[in-house]
Amino acid sequence: MKVVVLPPVDEGHKKTLQSACESAHFVYTTREKVSEKDVCDADIIFGNVPFDLLKKTKKLKLLQLAAAGTDGYLDTLPQGATLANVTGAFGLAIGEHMLGVTLMIMKRLHQYRDNQLKHDWRDMGNVNSIEGSTVLVLGMGDIGGSYAKKMKALGAYVIGVRRTDLTKPDYADEVHLTSETDKLLGRADIVAMAMPSMKETYKFMDKRRLALLKDGAILVNVGRGNAIDTESLADECAKGRISAALDVTDPEPLPSDHRLWDMENVVITPHISGFFHLKKTLDNEVDIAAYNIKALAEGREFKNLVDMETGYLKK
Repeated sequence: MKVVVLPPVDEGHKKTLQSACESAHFVYTTREKVSEKDVCDADIIFGNVPFDLLKKTKKLKLLQLAAAGTDGYLDTLPQGATLANVTGAFGLAIGEHMLGVTLMIMKRLHQYRDNQLKHDWRDMGNVNSIEGSTVLVLGMGDIGGSYAKKMKALGAYVIGVRRTDLTKPDYADEVHLTSETDKLLGRADIVAMAMPSMKETYKFMDKRRLALLKDGAILVNVGRGNAIDTESLADECAKGRISAALDVTDPEPLPSDHRLWDMENVVITPHISGFFHLKKTLDNEVDIAAYNIKALAEGREFKNLVDMETGYLKK
């Protein structure tokens, strides 16, 4: 069995992967350097392989993505192959990033940093508190749930929104279905979006829904940039009516001349809240991949199987 590994694993990770199937042949490379030959011969690919190469696979049994989102892979996965993702790996890293940018805006820390660079000792005025605020989490899965837990622990009232599951975890005060979003937006001081890129999430936060946000609301997006209508968001932020923390944008990268860059009430990071910047994230991904490599070798059921109809995890 040939396993092609694309993420930047270290020696400890390699030991974990190889111990899952000691008879397998492992090839360690990168998305940029992986060869057509390696992809064609692979039984398992761990990582987000380029689409054009994926179409050339001949005996692929498992594509183990190194991401939670399945963008584009539902349509390019070869017949006979199984798709799995790494849902559960990113909650810690991205949840903490979301908390960080929320506090940054609420406490005006980004403005004070701007002032520091200008050597400007100036009081920027009133701030807000997480305690007593209402947080609406759109997409309360692993990532949204991690953020919700942190906000609840700091005294927020947490409202979760999910696609199908109305089970209320202890860190949520309310849980609603996505179809109820419109009536919830006006209640929230903070709206956090952790939604994947799907047909039903495209420009979910459009001009009409942005107008439903209360004055002074903070919009945090770490899912996919195309879940927000960028120009409508820029219009609302330009008015000073709302603030935004964006780790993802549409388009991405955000053009250097886009007006969002220069808005004092907008915090932009270049899609780095997850990835492998926190070692624990890659540790988690390797554990999931190792489990599935062993499962294939032993003929057992995979973990984190993706439903090819919906793009979400199989229930």
